Amino acid sequence: QVQLAESGGGLVQAGGSLRLSCAASGRTFSRYAMGWFRQAPGEERVIVAAISWSGGSIFYADSVKGRFTMSRDNAKNTVYLQMNSLKPEDTALYYCAASITYIDYVIVEETPYDYWGQGTQVTVSL
Repeated sequence: QVQLAESGGGLVQAGGSLRLSCAASGRTFSRYAMGWFRQAPGEERVIVAAISWSGGSIFYADSVKGRFTMSRDNAKNTVYLQMNSLKPEDTALYYCAASITYIDYVIVEETPYDYWGQGTQVTVSL
């Protein structure tokens, strides 16, 4: 069983920055493909960014490309999402997700992710 715990959310003004963290349990974190998703009120959950085992492959949604950076520290069993130049439309509940995979690749669909955190709220004000 893998447990994920997000942190780092909060209220920030437009143009500001936040760094989300997701700490994972388990001894094989280095074999987890990881993803960050978000869900705004009344909308479906969507992919924000995803990273492969090694960190060598990273995917970003077009809406965050150039502003958000996803990274991972396998020694600390943690993934991060650095969010800069935040906009009000970035307001959402942000989730991290993990998938135990046999190939070092990114996963951008929800279905393959086996484990999900509880989410951390990000609110961006004008």
